[in-house]
Amino acid sequence: MMRHVIIFTRAARLGTVKRRLAGDIGQLAALRFHNAMQTQLARNIASDTRWKIWLALTPDTGAVNSVFHGADILPQGRGDLGQRMARCFRALPPGPALLIGSDIPDISRHHIARAFSELAKNDAVFGPASDGGYWLVGLKRLRRLGGPHAKTLFTGVRWSSPHALADTCKAIGPGARIGYAQRLQDVDTAADYFHWRRLCSSRRGMISTKLQGRNL
Repeated sequence: MMRHVIIFTRAARLGTVKRRLAGDIGQLAALRFHNAMQTQLARNIASDTRWKIWLALTPDTGAVNSVFHGADILPQGRGDLGQRMARCFRALPPGPALLIGSDIPDISRHHIARAFSELAKNDAVFGPASDGGYWLVGLKRLRRLGGPHAKTLFTGVRWSSPHALADTCKAIGPGARIGYAQRLQDVDTAADYFHWRRLCSSRRGMISTKLQGRNL
């Protein structure tokens, strides 16, 4: 079956993206970070032909970032985070599907491939985050989701809390086989953001040093 990757994101509008982060670093800096992550996802994930990319966008009428050439759009619709995520999984044709956030700086195609490998052995897969949430959730989806299961998917989850991952595992149901991808960190706070900035500067410095060494 076709493998699907859903990128769960917001349309790039000043004042509407990364609002928690914007409260600490300003709306313009938050928008620039959002756009940088979109570009990185398009380069590292969306260009891989091993899976089909879907862009789950809010608001539903938002403009699609031009870096996602040819990506199919899934409107998130109304409701809380769980309702919107479940709606995206229900909308897809059958086949294993991963849903990822759009603010994880270290994500690469290796992480996506590893998650699909875990999903081949399990009913669901999660990419844990250090705050008790997760940056990735995947479902095997041998057939299109529907009926009672679709209504209960992701219900009873305490979002934006240390219990989000545990609650979601419980919501999926007893007896489900669950695998785990690598733990990664998203960027939600000023501390996360400045840590990411320091890492970027360090990596640029290392690359510059290597290039200078080759030219000696």
